[in-house]
Amino acid sequence: MGWGTAWPVIKAILQDLPPLWTLVFRSAIGTSVLFVISASRQSLIFPKRGDTAVVLNVALLHMVAFAALVSLGLQFVPAGRSVVLGYTTPLGVTVGARLFLGEALTAARIIGVAVGMLGLLVLFNPLSFAWDDRAAATGNLLVLLGSLCWAASILHVRAHKWVSTPFELVPWQALLATCVLAPLALLFEGIPHPPWSARLVLLLGYGGSVGIALPYWAVQTVNRNLPAITTALALLAVPVVGVVCSSVALGEPVGATLIMAMALIISGIGIGMTGSFRRLRAAANR
Repeated sequence: MGWGTAWPVIKAILQDLPPLWTLVFRSAIGTSVLFVISASRQSLIFPKRGDTAVVLNVALLHMVAFAALVSLGLQFVPAGRSVVLGYTTPLGVTVGARLFLGEALTAARIIGVAVGMLGLLVLFNPLSFAWDDRAAATGNLLVLLGSLCWAASILHVRAHKWVSTPFELVPWQALLATCVLAPLALLFEGIPHPPWSARLVLLLGYGGSVGIALPYWAVQTVNRNLPAITTALALLAVPVVGVVCSSVALGEPVGATLIMAMALIISGIGIGMTGSFRRLRAAANR
């Protein structure tokens, strides 16, 4: 819900701010929220040496690479289409989890991923895409590259031997990402001069708190406790929320294609996660 509702919000912010500075402001707000919550819960600790790799991984591959590439792609791609492309992540995770993590490709997972990706294909509708439009092609390529970076991050998070909890690490990951993004934004986009307004402040506040702080913590907690394939498959719910919210907030059209795609994606999630939920219940009963 956090990432899905943030997608059209980011698109709206891009009317007033360039993409990297949009990300810097959102990341700084999300970092502040996470540190305040951690301090209030008395769980603010410095990362242990054993967690250095996962801090670097999530900050650089997910919070910087994925987020920056998607923000750049959003300049050329409608929000609804970009959210679909951004969540082709399960394809890379499914292959990587089998090769590097030894996760079994059960029938339920294979069918779930296939049905879910079919839903994404219906949403994307390559037959309607203007392949001769260089800007659109560039935007789509940037978003797809970002999805591969996120897939690599998910695989590493799942394989990591955790010392601290995800919530203890996520403020530091967000802080590192902000410190990397700020000089990049200054280098490539210069000093921003946004038309400050109450609308822009509210959009940035939502995009930073609900769009960064909440989902970054949640997805790491999930990824730590569920197989990588299951996590990636469940994230297919984000495009459904994102496309619906983009349609409502930005006036992007809704039709039979959208309804069919959502039905396929939701069905794929249900099929693919059935086995994982069953194993979790069995473990709880033991």
